[in-house]
Amino acid sequence: MHQPILHVLNGQHLWLTSNRSLYWQDEKTLILSDLHFGKTGHFRKNAIAVPQSVYKEDFQRLINDISFHKPQKIIVVGDLFHSHVNQEMDLFLKWRNDFIHIEFHLVKGNHDILKDEWYKAANIHLHDALIINQFQFVHDLNNSNKITETQNTNYLFSGHIHPGIQLKGIAKQSLRFPCFYFGPTYAILPAFSRFTGLSPLKTTKKDIVYAIVNESVIKL
Repeated sequence: MHQPILHVLNGQHLWLTSNRSLYWQDEKTLILSDLHFGKTGHFRKNAIAVPQSVYKEDFQRLINDISFHKPQKIIVVGDLFHSHVNQEMDLFLKWRNDFIHIEFHLVKGNHDILKDEWYKAANIHLHDALIINQFQFVHDLNNSNKITETQNTNYLFSGHIHPGIQLKGIAKQSLRFPCFYFGPTYAILPAFSRFTGLSPLKTTKKDIVYAIVNESVIKL
């Protein structure tokens, strides 16, 4: 992982990493979205050949983030898991037992369909929306029933769409990269999992975007 880049928002210090994670320094909190753990196992279960190394690579990046930042708390802004229980989720449970000292919060996303008892066994705190100080965390900005009435006074962090930004080269070629998006009232986090697609992001001059390119975070 390359050196994180600092983004200051409302006086808070947010470190953006090429691992597609965000470290909130003032709260000693690691923030991620759309990990989709268990997705490769779900595909294999349905006879679609996807190597487990994809899952292990994502999982190792999470461990690297924890080792680097040493957070007291983790917030996942939705889609921690992809589907029903499979062997990959059993591996997550073993990992969770090793890091039980880290407070773990999940803002439920559309893919988080496990029974509440499973999350409780993993010592994961569930939320439809989570507010910490001046920030509010929701999975999908368009899902209004999960956004509390305080949304007008709290800056929102979301995920869900797997944002991507298109960059053009001098020979008219273009590539799309995952990105962090910061607008005037809300942010969209990149999908932590690399086993996801990218949704094109439309921006204005008021927006701030950081692209993740070749293991580096670049402010555009």
